[in-house]
Amino acid sequence: MFKKDLSIEFCGVKCENPFFLSSSPVDNCYEMCAKALETGWGGVVFKTLGFFIPTDCSPRFDALRKESTEFVGFKNMEQISEHPLEESLEALKKLKTNYPNKVIVASIMGENEKEWEELARLVTEAGADMIECNFSCPQMTSHAMGSDVGQNPELVKKYCQAVARGSKLPILAKMTPNIGDMVVPAVASIEGGAAGISAINTIKSITGVDFEKMVGLPIVNGKSSISGYSGKAVKPVALRFIQQMRRDERLKDAPISGIGGIETWKDALEFILLGASNIQVTTAVMQYGYRIVEDMISGLS
Repeated sequence: MFKKDLSIEFCGVKCENPFFLSSSPVDNCYEMCAKALETGWGGVVFKTLGFFIPTDCSPRFDALRKESTEFVGFKNMEQISEHPLEESLEALKKLKTNYPNKVIVASIMGENEKEWEELARLVTEAGADMIECNFSCPQMTSHAMGSDVGQNPELVKKYCQAVARGSKLPILAKMTPNIGDMVVPAVASIEGGAAGISAINTIKSITGVDFEKMVGLPIVNGKSSISGYSGKAVKPVALRFIQQMRRDERLKDAPISGIGGIETWKDALEFILLGASNIQVTTAVMQYGYRIVEDMISGLS
């Protein structure tokens, strides 16, 4: 594999390459993250931590297929990490100890200012290099959490300010695509103290309906739910939001971490050309495995 120096500085943090795992089921524990980092990923955004511990349902995934293609889009009904907060904090600490040259980003989500500030303090003490504020998970049922927050610029600004009180680490604000104009909350996050933007999170969706049971997919105890859509099919939507934010004068210098349907080095380069300097991936890893980063590094080189 041909290699050259792909290192970047992102929000003041040195990264050996721009490729990170996004906060998701693929980096939900120490072992998953360690495997990814050893495979070549420059960093991981550890699955979102909070004081709220969800009970995940099963099944919680569905895929949109086309002809012989395994899937073009993917629906998930996962919420934030189901692990106790103390366990996840210990995983962060162990990752930074064992992989000091990799970038460990802590994704967090609180229900109020006090929780956001305290979570920021805890992940800083655990050794995280950056903090990503999850303002965009479409699965949360509380209006105080997830994408409902990301649609409210005042809350985005207030919670960024709370995180900045709890930590001096660089802050990324993860934006929801379930909105008409992403620029508005993105600007609010920068005004609140965020150093950069992550975009996009998953798109609220219904991927299919069971004709016999007359219920959306996947079916859990006879019911289903609107929830997040990801994968190759969302890439055009993500690119649109990246370009619109970069064109805005108030965001022209804000570092952007691009997310959404990235599977190959060509996908990554499209995000970079439109203004992202860091790249996050999940769904392609679920489909093809952690080693896709080797092709991304080789191709971008």
